[in-house]
Amino acid sequence: MKRVFDAALAAAGLAISLPAWILAALAIKLEDGGSIFYSQDRVGRDGRVFRALKFRSMHEDAEHTTGPLQARAGDGRVTRVGRVMRATALDELPQLWNILRGDMSFVGPRALRPGEIEIEGGAPVPLEAVRGYADRIVVRPGLTGVAQVFAPRDISRRSKFRYDRLYIQRRSFGLDMRLILLSFWISFRGTWESRDRKY
Repeated sequence: MKRVFDAALAAAGLAISLPAWILAALAIKLEDGGSIFYSQDRVGRDGRVFRALKFRSMHEDAEHTTGPLQARAGDGRVTRVGRVMRATALDELPQLWNILRGDMSFVGPRALRPGEIEIEGGAPVPLEAVRGYADRIVVRPGLTGVAQVFAPRDISRRSKFRYDRLYIQRRSFGLDMRLILLSFWISFRGTWESRDRKY
């Protein structure tokens, strides 16, 4: 049932959001003339790696010196257009295609990148070594989820994984619908990048 719902909603979303795709593509091109899309490996269900598609929100050489690192407040790698897209989640629209393909779900833990690190005690730690990582890959990653909606933006991955485990334990169609509706409201308000309450 969840997979059928995901596929139907993703197909509808792709059709309805076409004007937003055109506006996003034009804005990205006008800002720096670079590529419109950015694809990257993400870890899916059971640890399977897939290619996730996004609108580019950072400079094209953003990770040349840092490697795969989560964006922080005031991150200089994010473009001006990218700041708007990240605040409204417009940069995530192409992942509707990943949902339609079955790589992702609308609701689930955030899709992480292979080789992504967390800084703990000043030292880099592979996410695979963080407690709770193995628990969260038993389900498809989601475009939105408990951690994405309720967790403060800059808490550690270890803390976010607790939110993910809570979702896995309590997941239901009703919870998914609540998270999807809250996500639409956060996108409308443009508060995805807020360091405080998002909605």
